[in-house]
Amino acid sequence: MGVKLAVLAAATVLSFVQGRAQPDGGYAEPAGSSTVGLTATAVLALRAADAPAPAAARAYLQAHEQGLTATEIELSVMAESVSGGVSPGLLDSLHALERPSGAIGPAVNSTVWGILALRQAGEAVPPETVRFVTRAQTKGGGFAWAVGLPPDTDDTAAAVEALVASGVRGTSIARALAYIRTRGRPDGGFELQRGTGSNVQSTSWAIQAFVAAGVKPPAAAFRFLQRMQRPDGSLRFSPRYATTPLWVSGQALPALERRAFPLR
Repeated sequence: MGVKLAVLAAATVLSFVQGRAQPDGGYAEPAGSSTVGLTATAVLALRAADAPAPAAARAYLQAHEQGLTATEIELSVMAESVSGGVSPGLLDSLHALERPSGAIGPAVNSTVWGILALRQAGEAVPPETVRFVTRAQTKGGGFAWAVGLPPDTDDTAAAVEALVASGVRGTSIARALAYIRTRGRPDGGFELQRGTGSNVQSTSWAIQAFVAAGVKPPAAAFRFLQRMQRPDGSLRFSPRYATTPLWVSGQALPALERRAFPLR
């Protein structure tokens, strides 16, 4: 019954995401305008659900490859990679973010996404980049958005995906998963940081981390996601808030499909 419910939830979330396509080819929140980040998130969600991304979405991303932040470049590389192949210019922009320290862009977060983007594009990850991320792991096993900040579930889960995609196994992954488990709540969801309460995106990232590591995600996490579903197919951010439904639903769909990044 639980698997059937998860399949049903994924199908209706997919329908919502598909419905957010805009005339310009991009994807937008209700009453909002298309953005690169939302469009890339939607394309990755569609691919995770084995649904083809419209050619117009790929064209939108290719038309907006300039003036992007590091994370937008990385998301675009991933989205273009799963929808026909990344453009050489965008891949050059990604490589231009690489630093002698091994960092990609300005933060641990951007380095993690950089690894995911490189692997999604079929590119090798420099050993110094893997070392940069592993050295950023805190004593408690978690990872933060940037060095010096407190760790959180989302960045820890993304780091697990990136490290596994780079061939890392063993203690680093086990410690990160143990940290994520400490952020599980009695309602089945996961919280970003201690005391913030369960939310859909942190729960989705936690599921993806378990999937990436080859560990069965807790069934209660899927039940939490299903309880957050709204009549239009989108997911609430949390029991209290229903904000940015496309962003939230787009990030949840890969988890509902039990898919981790990079998508294969």
